[in-house]
Amino acid sequence: MGPRQHRLGPDQDLTTFPVVARRGSLIVIGTGIRAGSQLTPESRFAFQQADVSFFLVADRVAMKWLEELNPTARSLHDHYQQGVPRQEIYDHITETTVSEVRAGKDVCAAFYGHPGVFVYPSHEAVSRARADGFAARMLPAVSAEDCLFADLGVDPGATGCQSYEATDFLLRQRQVDPTAALILWQVSVIGERIYSTAPREHRLSVLVDYLTRWYGGGHSVTLYEAAPYPIADPLIESLVLEELPRAEPTPLATLYVPPIATRAPDPEMAARLGLAGL
Repeated sequence: MGPRQHRLGPDQDLTTFPVVARRGSLIVIGTGIRAGSQLTPESRFAFQQADVSFFLVADRVAMKWLEELNPTARSLHDHYQQGVPRQEIYDHITETTVSEVRAGKDVCAAFYGHPGVFVYPSHEAVSRARADGFAARMLPAVSAEDCLFADLGVDPGATGCQSYEATDFLLRQRQVDPTAALILWQVSVIGERIYSTAPREHRLSVLVDYLTRWYGGGHSVTLYEAAPYPIADPLIESLVLEELPRAEPTPLATLYVPPIATRAPDPEMAARLGLAGL
């Protein structure tokens, strides 16, 4: 058997990976949740060696560590201004990143967690850079979901797993399979379009009203936030669904809703698969 050959996927073409790229490139990386211990060697090298390195992380300890890793690195957090629409902020971050690529620089942009999980500027920066003929790619990293699986002892393969951004989940009236695990992201900013650090109405009651259709108000759920440091414990708050509106989720909290029952196998499909009797 000869060596394996890499082939383009059905959603890729040669414009995705230019044969001859213009001077300038982009690598988007994730710090993981614990920046000092979960940054991969590949991502660390990219951040240290880039002509221009940017970062957007969740705490000052991670920020300080990245600045020590590359003293010329620049924070993107200044783009967050009170009263500015979040989409406008994300577009400014994207353009700040891509403008350096267009200037012929090799750029690395580091984001908290996994750079491809709920990070609009990372995907958009890669897309814009490629559209302009530059080499651009994203490297994988540890996400909050990875930490949730470990800390809560959840195996997504056991029952299946549904994962939604909380506002999108409500706005689009997503249908729930209550026999599979459900993960809802960004529950502390449901319906929020304008960036603000002022006290906010969490709108958790709206979420509870919707979830009660499938689970009932007495179903146990968990508010979860991964620990940002190896010496810290994750934040895990277990409560019943009807108590959720009175909770105070942290800005990075994720809601985990366990399944309420096990889905029985379909006899006809089991027979077709040679698994009759399960």
